[in-house]
Amino acid sequence: MRAEITPSGRDGRPHGDMALPVFRLEEYMAEWEFTARFNATASDAETLTLDELLALASAERLREWHTLPLGYRTTTGAPGLRAAIAATYENVSPEQILTFVGAEEGIFCAMHALLGPGDHAVVLAPNYQSAEEVPRSICETSAVALRWRESGGWTLDLDEVDAACRPNTKLLAINFPNNPTGAMPPPGQHEELLRIAADRGLYVLSDEVYRGLERDGVTPLPQAADLYARALSLGVMSKAYGLPGLRIGWIACRDAEVLRRMERMRHYLSICSAGPSEMLATIALEAREVILDRNRTIARGNLEVLAGFFARQERIFEWYVPPGSCVSYPRYLGADGVETFCRRAVRDAGVLLLPASIFQSALVATPTDRFRIGFGRRNLREAVDALDAFIATDTAASV
Repeated sequence: MRAEITPSGRDGRPHGDMALPVFRLEEYMAEWEFTARFNATASDAETLTLDELLALASAERLREWHTLPLGYRTTTGAPGLRAAIAATYENVSPEQILTFVGAEEGIFCAMHALLGPGDHAVVLAPNYQSAEEVPRSICETSAVALRWRESGGWTLDLDEVDAACRPNTKLLAINFPNNPTGAMPPPGQHEELLRIAADRGLYVLSDEVYRGLERDGVTPLPQAADLYARALSLGVMSKAYGLPGLRIGWIACRDAEVLRRMERMRHYLSICSAGPSEMLATIALEAREVILDRNRTIARGNLEVLAGFFARQERIFEWYVPPGSCVSYPRYLGADGVETFCRRAVRDAGVLLLPASIFQSALVATPTDRFRIGFGRRNLREAVDALDAFIATDTAASV
């Protein structure tokens, strides 16, 4: 019997060790997302069917859709799509847009295009895991935590951000409205954050995927690429638009060299997006006001559902209304702890929630007693009813 040949590195160890840690959110969702009765932690708005989306298309776009060739596409993105994306900005042209397969690829390409082993990055926490782990895999990285204030909700200390910067800091990564907290800084603080970056000559990767889902009376923050020449504004069709199946994301950036570097990085990854996805994303962006208004209406109604639920269950939860996004990060007060509660909720009640361990930072202390609940989907009321029934019979969920 022939001996098996095992590929190995120069040190004799098998190839394939990940430079990046396990993506906790994706592992947890892989276990439960498609088996739980209710995905009550969904971070996206209610999606549209293909027929519903095509009903919003112009006659010209419908002709293009029905005659669309299924060949390779340009790496930078279809011209019509880039024009539709650029129309959502004030100071960005179509040539300053680069599309990706989802937002994740955009984060990966941006970090690798901007950072090297001798650099330093500053990120916010809690956050989407790749915003911290991708720069950590490249260079030294520091994190600044959003802090919970009973009087003011989630806040960011700009002095902490400034103090975290070093002479070799190259990048500041921010995310507003924030995932998982829904936090937004006041507009003046947001602009001051960009001024800190400008004074130090930093690049800013600004994750803005929830822009458009602000609460009534809350003004959307300016997009960073409109305000600062070294900013990269990250957008995607998945979250505020509720179209994750299209797998279309983008970065808006006015630095031509950075765009070229990200484009070259994409040559080693997806190369290009799918033509049907590009066409459908263009249709959605051209009908963006209709779609965003619909999704804000759903979120508004669901916030009323959540307000009633948390009022009924105030002995074991502390909740707040986030100013933006379709996710919230309540505190769990039960004696069993949030990790156990979330596991029991999905196992026994079929309601999927994401516990705080999914959003833990390796760099700075973040809350351990919270969970993410989403309110962008239409079936939230049924999920809340199931949670109510579960809590009523769950003796472990007590203070």
